Amino acid sequence: MPFSLPSSCRFVLPLVLLATLLLAACSRRPAPPRVLAQDVYVWQRQWTPALRAALSTSNPQVTRWHVLAAELGASGRWIDIGPDAASLAATGKPLLMTVRINGQLARFDGAAIEAHLLALLDAWRAQGLSPAALEIDYDCATARLPEYTAFLLRLKTRIAPLALAVTALPTWLDSPRLDALLASADESVLQVHAVLDPRQGLFDPVRAREWMVRYAGRTAHPWHVALPAYGSRVVWDDQGRIAAVESERALLAGGSGRELMAQPQVLARFVSALTSSPEPGLAGITWFRLPTGDDRRAWSLATWMAVLERRPPKPELAARMVASATGPLHEIRLDNTGDADAPLPLRISINARGDAGNACAADGINGYALEHDRRGSYLRLTQAGLLRAGASREIGWLRCADGILPHDTVLQIGS
Repeated sequence: MPFSLPSSCRFVLPLVLLATLLLAACSRRPAPPRVLAQDVYVWQRQWTPALRAALSTSNPQVTRWHVLAAELGASGRWIDIGPDAASLAATGKPLLMTVRINGQLARFDGAAIEAHLLALLDAWRAQGLSPAALEIDYDCATARLPEYTAFLLRLKTRIAPLALAVTALPTWLDSPRLDALLASADESVLQVHAVLDPRQGLFDPVRAREWMVRYAGRTAHPWHVALPAYGSRVVWDDQGRIAAVESERALLAGGSGRELMAQPQVLARFVSALTSSPEPGLAGITWFRLPTGDDRRAWSLATWMAVLERRPPKPELAARMVASATGPLHEIRLDNTGDADAPLPLRISINARGDAGNACAADGINGYALEHDRRGSYLRLTQAGLLRAGASREIGWLRCADGILPHDTVLQIGS
């Protein structure tokens, strides 16, 4: 005999069920932001004490280390970089053995390159290092993608079961060959910095996000996005062509130069947006490159750590006069007393009128020039850059006839 409820209960149970569902829905909390892995490129050729210190300090915030193991230049010459096995092993983190192949390589000899990579893997393992993946960084022309893909497929069978990773460029997004290349590797890193004309800057957050959206639809494997924590000096020749790009290494290049710098505040906001709403398949961020105290064109370690730890970078800039120990000269110094690097200000006004008997002269140095307008004298920035957290920089001088500054001398930072 079928079981049936009394008619009075038939109305109560649906109401109870509805109330239960409503309470469950109200009790749910919003899903926490997705945790994105934070990988880092170790791109230095020399393992200095500053590099070892940066590795140790930042290690708690780092998921994996991408360690530059060798570079194949455009001429076909290899430069192998011996890692500090003890320092890397001490991190306890997975390592990717990264090999850079110059995109301007005239002849791609796949067999010779493969043989060199296998020898490098043997050398690492002989030192007690067990890489989690072999990463190939090859910024080739889009037309070379089929040749590159065929090389990766052969290489993957030779290094198995070791994972294979590749880097990718936004310029490849228009090629139907990109899907096959990404399918040949286990993971990839999309580079969104230093890929435009240098006149457009080092990093464009809007363009970068557009590239990421398109890239997510082209790969079925996990992927990272490479973000900048550095700067570069771009040098043009007399014909307006790029003569050199100086980043982690200084080059002997003449011509006019322009300093480009990734802004920490811009990157911090970009990372926050990624964390709140990542693209499909995005596994994490890969920072280029690990900042050290020796690196003149990278963020300070303090600034980078603030971004890694999701703390808003807070620079504190102030301009001041410092009297010379001898003579009437006063230095004009710019201090950053905050815990984050700051872009050098575009303008610092100088109010030092003096009187007829105490005339004052001034000038700018170290990337600043003295200029005048209807508002008075000021130092104008001529070479962009960052003032690191806790650092000070001499940017000009003021000399008054009797060595005494006018009582109303004021330095004011402005735009």
